Amino acid sequence: MTKTSDMMETNVYRPEVIVALDIGTTKVCAIAGKKNEHGKLEIIGHGKVDSEGVLRGVVSNIEKTVKAISEATSYASKSARTEFRVVQVGIAGQHIKSLQHRGILTRDNDHTEISQRDIDKLISDMYKLVLPPGDKILHVIPQEFTVDNEQGITDPIGMSGIRLEANFHIITGQITASNNIHRCVQRTGLKVANITLEPIASAASVLGREEKEAGVALVDIGGGTTDITIFEDGIIRHTAVIPFGGNVITKDIKEGCNVMTPQAEKLKVKFGSAMADEVYDNRIITIPGLKGRDPKEISEKNLARIIQARVEEILDCVVWEIRRSGYERKLIAGIVLTGGGALLNHIDKLTEFHTGISTRIGIPVEHLAHGYSEQLSSPIYATGIGLLLKGIEDYEAGKIPVDVVEETKTEEEEVQENGDKWYEQIFRKTKEWFEAEPDSEF
Repeated sequence: MTKTSDMMETNVYRPEVIVALDIGTTKVCAIAGKKNEHGKLEIIGHGKVDSEGVLRGVVSNIEKTVKAISEATSYASKSARTEFRVVQVGIAGQHIKSLQHRGILTRDNDHTEISQRDIDKLISDMYKLVLPPGDKILHVIPQEFTVDNEQGITDPIGMSGIRLEANFHIITGQITASNNIHRCVQRTGLKVANITLEPIASAASVLGREEKEAGVALVDIGGGTTDITIFEDGIIRHTAVIPFGGNVITKDIKEGCNVMTPQAEKLKVKFGSAMADEVYDNRIITIPGLKGRDPKEISEKNLARIIQARVEEILDCVVWEIRRSGYERKLIAGIVLTGGGALLNHIDKLTEFHTGISTRIGIPVEHLAHGYSEQLSSPIYATGIGLLLKGIEDYEAGKIPVDVVEETKTEEEEVQENGDKWYEQIFRKTKEWFEAEPDSEF
């Protein structure tokens, strides 16, 4: 009886189950989840595979990325016993830029209250901004509003006024990078519901409301990029992507210790420390030589020195971005480190020592329901769980009625396909006619 019910449960499409897809430089992970009756996030399935087709956060090999997405979603689908159709995807990379802009809306009537429609109109006007060729707007985030010269309003809905102004934080990215993500996901038979900037997703899963209010800088150290998001008064004030992360540390170990890349990665993960001063018992690590050659011996202290030099360089870029944002003195909650790079021993101590700002490691379990897999309580899942939270938020707000999206898109595709067939028929007939013409002469 149980087996039959299990079989029936498998491959059932459930629109309330949201699926997040984190396409990273070192891993591709798919996480499926839904909100339980207590408002907490219940993870019902996840899958993680190594990523080979992504370079510094951007898809560089379509085939390899499609294969990794397919495997990760297949694992998640099996463990969730649910069929997936639509996924929430993250975007990162060096091409991500942010800018500040001010919008003004003059209303017809000062008797009616300011509504969500007025704010939506201001936001949609921001999407008309002229950008450099090849760029598109990914997110428009309102900062503060001004109603008839009354400044510093965070929520103007319900107020009366003629002139509504707002400061916006606008995040842009390359159209090609976004298109490649869409292409990879579609080739696995899935559809992209929404593309979210990865640092915004990580912040959703790792930061508490009080931290966002107080002022905090989230630093997500991934394999290919280091993403920064700065919050103050609960609002995103600054976003930036630094084009290197954990992979450059591995590369330095490979060159400094004269070993292969897989060995360098293992050295970093198993024996690595971000602070050389914290290594007391200076053990010697022996690595087997290639093809009968003598084994290599590396001291733990020297390994830590190589790692520390590169981590300090990444932190210098982080400090520069924090200063550029103008919020250096306003980070009451300090820095929160997350991503795979946050797993390095003593990296929080080094960050505190190097920047002079209090630091903690962010683990994405704050919004999770009890009974989650221990594997998920790791900084490497910060982006995936954050994307899931964003997807649930959009679904509840009615922005993504998943089943409707599915149906309408299929109809559009059918029209497109029929159009193609009609076009192809004319093309084929014309081609046949032209090709047949010379034959008649012989």
